[in-house]
Amino acid sequence: MLASISHKSHSYKIDFSQPLDISISLRGDNKNPMAWYLDHPEIKPVKDGDFIGKVSEGSSVNFNNIWFNPHAHATHTECVGHISKEFNSLQQHLKIFFFKARLISIEPEKRGEDYVFTKGQISKSLNNIDSEAVVIRTLPNYIGKISRNHSHSNWPYLEEAAVAHIRELGIKHLLIDQPSVDKEKDNGKLLAHKAFWDYPKNIRYDATITELIYVPNKIEDGDYFLNLQPASFENDAAPCKPVLYKILDR
Repeated sequence: MLASISHKSHSYKIDFSQPLDISISLRGDNKNPMAWYLDHPEIKPVKDGDFIGKVSEGSSVNFNNIWFNPHAHATHTECVGHISKEFNSLQQHLKIFFFKARLISIEPEKRGEDYVFTKGQISKSLNNIDSEAVVIRTLPNYIGKISRNHSHSNWPYLEEAAVAHIRELGIKHLLIDQPSVDKEKDNGKLLAHKAFWDYPKNIRYDATITELIYVPNKIEDGDYFLNLQPASFENDAAPCKPVLYKILDR
């Protein structure tokens, strides 16, 4: 299904029948990705007296409860409500869901015991960008990301200056294949989150961060269109299924 998309006075053609899913599915077992020291999610049938919500055990329907934390267990999109004293929900602030995006792959620099995405790396990768979104794929890239336990791993993170540069380029949607844009154990500083949302000075309420994505190696770096569709949760974050679409011509 071909469609023409207008963006900043340019027209682009994409094929909606060829989605490139960069989300990680939620599982109810320890093969699910985990972070922030939580156990794996649970997906279990409802039990009420003799009733078990499972067709294979005699019920007419499968009827499951699901327990999970969006920040720890799933590809999720978050708004400034993640760090603000006041309640801000993603549902309240995100009103547009389709953006031009650039996918970049970066091997973070080693600094002592840390691996850091630097301003220099980001600046080089985003040269001449005219997109509202950027998708960062960490190198090396491997399929094990979809089931990794990230807790106590000191994952790669973005330095504050790199995120400030992203913000200054006018990018409103930042996606990454790590549990956080910040260092795992930073004593609550959250420098990258604060730099991206320009918190608390000039808060960008309509800007979002999406974490715990997975971009397969077969998807090449470059410009795409991004469909960002989080679930309708009145919360600072919600599970999300980001999908990329190739630009067929210009």
